[in-house]
Amino acid sequence: MTRRKSARRAKYAPLPLAAGLLLAVTGARADEEAKVVDGIQLPSVATSLPYNGDRYGTRRKLADQGLTFGWILTSEVLSNVSGGLRRGTVFEGKLEGFVKADLEKLLGIRGLSFYANAFQIHGTGGIARNLVGSFNTISNIEALPTTRLSELWFEQEFFGGMASFRIGQLAADTEFFVSDQSQFFMNSDWPAILKHDLPSGGPAYPLSTPGMRFKVEPSKQWTLLLALFNGDPAGPGPGDAEIKNRYGINFRLQDPPFLIGEVQYRYNQGANDTGLAGIIRLGGWYHFGSFDSQRFDTAGLSLANPLSSGIPARLRGDGGVYGIIDQQIYRPAGAGPDTGISVFSRISAAPSDRNLINFYLDGGIVFSGMVPNRPDDKFGATFIYSNISSAARALDRDMIRYTGEPYPIRNFEMNLAFAYMAQIVPGWTVQGEVQYIMNPDGNVPLPGAASPTTTIPNATVLAVRSVIRY
Repeated sequence: MTRRKSARRAKYAPLPLAAGLLLAVTGARADEEAKVVDGIQLPSVATSLPYNGDRYGTRRKLADQGLTFGWILTSEVLSNVSGGLRRGTVFEGKLEGFVKADLEKLLGIRGLSFYANAFQIHGTGGIARNLVGSFNTISNIEALPTTRLSELWFEQEFFGGMASFRIGQLAADTEFFVSDQSQFFMNSDWPAILKHDLPSGGPAYPLSTPGMRFKVEPSKQWTLLLALFNGDPAGPGPGDAEIKNRYGINFRLQDPPFLIGEVQYRYNQGANDTGLAGIIRLGGWYHFGSFDSQRFDTAGLSLANPLSSGIPARLRGDGGVYGIIDQQIYRPAGAGPDTGISVFSRISAAPSDRNLINFYLDGGIVFSGMVPNRPDDKFGATFIYSNISSAARALDRDMIRYTGEPYPIRNFEMNLAFAYMAQIVPGWTVQGEVQYIMNPDGNVPLPGAASPTTTIPNATVLAVRSVIRY
């Protein structure tokens, strides 16, 4: 009864025109705020190549004119060694290309910029959907193979960069509900409470949708973000959202909107600050569409009742709140805010009557530059907890009462992960990760099991990831 993505794997032939464009401007998501030197967005493997990979200075000359570009290749092998739906090993890959244009330099339009990125997603299958059966993220690049447009927008700055307005095709997970410290973990992603409660998972990888975003930064400490998106990146109806919007070019505008806002407060972020650095984020979201009741039909009967029509009641609107903290707890003398030892956590809640997941919590600890002679290595541990709503659990109890048959009651899914990331050269990292998934899909029957009380067993996943940035 949980909302599950289709297990079908799609092998698409990318649209020829789209493929040409995407690979021209087209791997992990590009960091727009990264430092750019001579057209090279750092860190980059280009700095380890002769002439910085730019023998004739073409990239530098384009950057001088306001045009920067690059790509990121993420490749990984994941193996489910116990539990889950079945054992097995998969390969997953994502090539991301991006281009950014400073239109003040190119066209003389002050404060205006353009950005586009795209994904070429490839591999042999999804670890979560095909082997484990979990709804929490195991790999944040998992998606059906295709070539797809991601973001494409214009941004206008005002008041000397203190405010900006962005419009175009956007993804919310590039700016909202993000913990900086968590991002090196493979399972750090758009949280399950939004991924499984919003139509088509909301505007987050691998999907995006038309929208607009307003940003105000009155000081280095404070940031206010507010965005309005089309509320369904793939559109209503049956079928996997990634198949319905397989190339990222649906550009839907007619769906009820999704609104999200966030306020951020930063402290001790300067390179010369000696205090412990931190970021606090508080946010909320609201979707203006209608949502299925998790328990009752249109007549107020339990959906498990034999007399029920089987058509869920429609409830108007949905919303939630969240909070995030990234806190450094040890800062080496003379080091920056992203070094030493840091902890992080994200927490969120949403109404139980219309959502599969009503509470979400993750957190962890990250050690950066703590290995002698390895200043760019990181290691740490994290957990993810997603709670099945009380209304969904009540429906399971109703089913037991009306059928008289034993059936597991859904409760939660919890994931644990331990990771080490080593820098080979600047711009190339290799990471090993071990994950343990408890109650995959929230304690549901194992498909094909002789008894409905046999649930999907806890799973152990081993993974290795390579990320190359150019």
